Amino acid sequence: MKKLFKCTICGFISEGEEAPEKCPKCLQGKDKFVELSTEDADKIYQSDRTNDIHMEIIALTDKIAVLCKEGLDIKLDPNCVGVFEKAKNESWTIKQRSKAELAGHMTNGKW
Repeated sequence: MKKLFKCTICGFISEGEEAPEKCPKCLQGKDKFVELSTEDADKIYQSDRTNDIHMEIIALTDKIAVLCKEGLDIKLDPNCVGVFEKAKNESWTIKQRSKAELAGHMTNGKW
């Protein structure tokens, strides 16, 4: 596993054997970077996968919403319409949960 370095000015995370000469985000020098501990680096690497999972969930909820709209437009019978309406609403809730979790990851520096 490569080392991770964090810019103490803007929070940018760099991966490599050493910190970059300057921060790609805020353009501060190498001296503004600190090496993250193994524990903090592991959290960031683990959060990469959980962030990917949340993004997949968000994409799936978008697909569910499209399918539900199609089912609602067909209006086959009241029971089907009710199921599609509930599924559409539940997919929106699931999407919002994943978006909130991603926002929390970013706030806590786990991106």
